[in-house]
Amino acid sequence: MFGALGKLVERQIKKAEAEGQLRGLEGEGAPLPDRSAEAQSDPAIAAGHRIMAQAGVLPEEFDIKKKLDEARKSYAALTDAQDRKAAMAEIADLEMRYNMARDARRAFLR
Repeated sequence: MFGALGKLVERQIKKAEAEGQLRGLEGEGAPLPDRSAEAQSDPAIAAGHRIMAQAGVLPEEFDIKKKLDEARKSYAALTDAQDRKAAMAEIADLEMRYNMARDARRAFLR
């Protein structure tokens, strides 16, 4: 890790483990969540998003992005021309709303 700091951290972990403080924690024995998508992003931002997600307070763009992904999947299954046209209009609207929300968040963080 980081020399003396790493050794201190390891001692604290071993002490907590010996005292049983690491037993019965939420998610114990379960596999770690897949966070491979976070590998390419800023660790601080990824941690912030994870904390917000656990608290249930993600930015609006995340909710819109989920809806957009679902709309695209359902569009692929449509065969009727009118249904495809309506679905495409919904996708266009969601894309516009997503881009506006993302740009607003980025402007706010600058």
